[in-house]
Amino acid sequence: MLKSKIILILIFLLPLFTFSQNEKWPAEKLKQDLTIFKQIREKANSGVYKYRTKKEIDSIYSWAFLEISKPRTLLDFYKIMLKITDFEGSLHNDTTLPDDFLNKYSSGNLFFPYPVKLVENKLIVNFQNSEIPLGSQIHSINKIKTNTLLGVFHKYYTTDGYNISGKSIGIGSSFAKYFEMEYGSQKAFVVEYSLPNQTEKITKTVAGISNDVRKGNFKNRHSLPIDSLQYGKIKTKYSFKVISSNTSLLTINTFAIGRNAKDKEHLIYKKYLDSCFQYLSNNSQIKNLIVDVRNNGGGTDPNDILTFSYLTQKPYRENSSAYVNFQQIPFPEYLVYEETEPQKQKEERKDFEDEVKEEFPTLMNQKYIQDQKFNLVLQPDKNSFKGQIYLLISPRIASAGSLFASLVAGNTNAIVIGEETMGGYFGHNGHTPIEYELPNTKIKTQFSIVNLEQDVPKKANQIFARGIIPDHEVKQTLEDFMQNKDTQFEYTLKLIEQE
Repeated sequence: MLKSKIILILIFLLPLFTFSQNEKWPAEKLKQDLTIFKQIREKANSGVYKYRTKKEIDSIYSWAFLEISKPRTLLDFYKIMLKITDFEGSLHNDTTLPDDFLNKYSSGNLFFPYPVKLVENKLIVNFQNSEIPLGSQIHSINKIKTNTLLGVFHKYYTTDGYNISGKSIGIGSSFAKYFEMEYGSQKAFVVEYSLPNQTEKITKTVAGISNDVRKGNFKNRHSLPIDSLQYGKIKTKYSFKVISSNTSLLTINTFAIGRNAKDKEHLIYKKYLDSCFQYLSNNSQIKNLIVDVRNNGGGTDPNDILTFSYLTQKPYRENSSAYVNFQQIPFPEYLVYEETEPQKQKEERKDFEDEVKEEFPTLMNQKYIQDQKFNLVLQPDKNSFKGQIYLLISPRIASAGSLFASLVAGNTNAIVIGEETMGGYFGHNGHTPIEYELPNTKIKTQFSIVNLEQDVPKKANQIFARGIIPDHEVKQTLEDFMQNKDTQFEYTLKLIEQE
């Protein structure tokens, strides 16, 4: 999900206070960590006030400090930190438990047995089994209503701004893990459900399963043929084909195509795009191009910007503005390094700061502004497509994927079809991740430091602090889910036929 230029991976050594899973930490230690957490984000995270006012941010910290006025377990404290992390509104935010704690905590625990999926805003069983039929709607688990569960689980999966649709990706992959994290290991689950297309509620008790069985069930979920690229390793990163006499399909499942403009993989991709759009330029009868980025969770520069050059008819830039909060890393004593030796860590930090100073050299209004040589005005490719574009989007689209989709939605004739993206339309925090580790609990927190506004116009259907809103909202129905139909793609083909 990260659109990375520099990655810092943490190893930070301070005296370690060890606590068992259920042991409570002294309030003093937790307050120290929460104070440092707040100070780091205010100094280093340029997106902390992107969607929230200072009053709102101060308010959630006031709540958090009240919550730890008494001793808390590490897990309880972690959930408080997650709420803050999610509240800020950046899909590049990530706060995690210490690895050793997480490994011990998960060992031997029991989980909800079936994969689930949100279909038509309902929680649906996504696994063929003999206890609760595939496609059944879950109304409650252990007497906790589904809407309550979903609201509580939102904090575990960050999205841009106030977006909610993107959290369905986390729910679909990690519902059982979220339930276990929130409510503890369960030997049994009392499930209230109704059969597909029926309203009568049925109650059944099902046994908890091991983590290995949970993983196996997810790999064998019903929806695998339709959503495998949203969760698994992407083997086919991009493809192009002619699907009718007047329509072609360009699918880009990721922008993780080489590390930079000189990378061999990127150059192969560029050559591939050249050949595709030269073909379209030479075949004027192909008047429609479907661009499918529904599985694109991001990647690296300049793949997104390069691809856009084949779809636009006018000059463009990656962003209208970008800035960071610092040139010298704040609170370096809590920084996470890739290197382990002190001298190499010093060099690593200097390299990081030198790159930041080069790209963001000018201080204006307490912000370090991007030098325009890193945000040049670019030209359309000579073979850019002149026909009608149909852009397919989904809640999975993030980071470089959403930046690309925003440019297409805002600056071309594209008809946008599908569901709201988790990545923002107007902007996001991205490019350069940095990670810290809190001194007492060893909880880790990561965020991206570049606050950027994408080079897109205001549009009536695009809302501040939300993802890209489609022109035609098309969601999978329960019937289509049962048959694993590609609802958005089929809708697009029919729309083209009507033109």
